Amino acid sequence: MALSGTIGAVVLESGADAPAVAFARCLVGGLLLALWSAARGWLRPRAWTIGRADLGLAVLGGVLLVGNWVLLFASYALSSISVSTVVYHTQPLLLVGLAAVLLGERVTRGHLVRAVVAFGGVALISLGASGAGGQPVGLAGIALALGAAALYAGASLVAKRLAHIRPHLLAAIQLTAGTVLLAPALLVTPLPGSTEGLLWLVLLGSVHTALMYVLMYGSIGRLPTGTVALLSYVYPVVAVVVDVLAYGHRITATEAVGMAAVLVAALAPRRR
Repeated sequence: MALSGTIGAVVLESGADAPAVAFARCLVGGLLLALWSAARGWLRPRAWTIGRADLGLAVLGGVLLVGNWVLLFASYALSSISVSTVVYHTQPLLLVGLAAVLLGERVTRGHLVRAVVAFGGVALISLGASGAGGQPVGLAGIALALGAAALYAGASLVAKRLAHIRPHLLAAIQLTAGTVLLAPALLVTPLPGSTEGLLWLVLLGSVHTALMYVLMYGSIGRLPTGTVALLSYVYPVVAVVVDVLAYGHRITATEAVGMAAVLVAALAPRRR
């Protein structure tokens, strides 16, 4: 989660446009996760139990996952790292809504209250946040972060249907699909021409994708759900700290209240 909180800084420091950043993340991260899966023996014919239907769902999830990255990375430049990251954390509530619409799952009164509180927080952030140079935050950046959250919720819904597939292998398949999908975008938004910019993208793909996924998937199965939910707060808190210290972002009182509302409503462990 701490690594996740520094992704925004890595994206901005690379100097690349969002599609190029997402492509590099897919290429490097997907290759390393494929090598990890091969080393664990998960790519052997006997271990490969993914049928065509599952493979199609995995690719669909990859499209949603990569689209979510493109929108989120683009939102950083239009708002700020902290604003985009906190707004992005509405995705657990959006996931509940998607599950209700697509799977017929019941939405409780608690879910509705949490959603109202969270999106009230987004409204406060929109009114009180400041972006680069102290200017009011761009609503387009907030809209992109919300769009990214919706796409990630969709990718999570697909992942729930593919829970029988090893998560590292599923991620490798999805990132491979993302690499193919985003390759044509390089004609419009090329990779950085500088060595420094390319090294930032290699860092993003290796440490902030492959290594982070291995750590995350290795921990979730061993920790209680409440602990995972509590540790999820580390992500946005680190992002806010990085934004304040590295980029001089000044948090207004209204913005702080909005951020707190979003995080408490979206990430607080739910009662059974």
